[in-house]
Amino acid sequence: MRFSYLLIPLAFALPNLASANTCEVDVSAGDSMSYNTKSIEIPSNCEEFTVNFTHTGKLSKEGLGHNWVLAKSSDVNALANAGSTEGIKNNFLPQDDERVIAYTPIIGGGESASTTFKTSVLDSDEYYSFFCSFPGHTFMMRGTVVVKD
Repeated sequence: MRFSYLLIPLAFALPNLASANTCEVDVSAGDSMSYNTKSIEIPSNCEEFTVNFTHTGKLSKEGLGHNWVLAKSSDVNALANAGSTEGIKNNFLPQDDERVIAYTPIIGGGESASTTFKTSVLDSDEYYSFFCSFPGHTFMMRGTVVVKD
């Protein structure tokens, strides 16, 4: 019985692993500025990958909305700055910006959204990050994405 209690904290320290059979992952955030994971590993055999994002909190998208955005790590700060004036209707992202690889819309408490992208757009020589584009959230709400063999 004691052994099972030791595994619970360990589970939160591990990256959010996608299932090789489904090529998808579940990510969530609540009424705080943090995701339930800091890293996502995509199996290298996935041609497409889906992120299912859920807002587990109670606050509205206008009050404390979140989304999930994928970009090169080097582009995150510039995208967050450029998107801050775009408004919630544009998900606080610059429209038609090629630096945005994939994203979900801004959602509020109890809502879910998904995004699917082709993994062929990911370059093994680059570093990738996911982040929330809601103004002020980007610096606390971000993590890494890697393709793993």
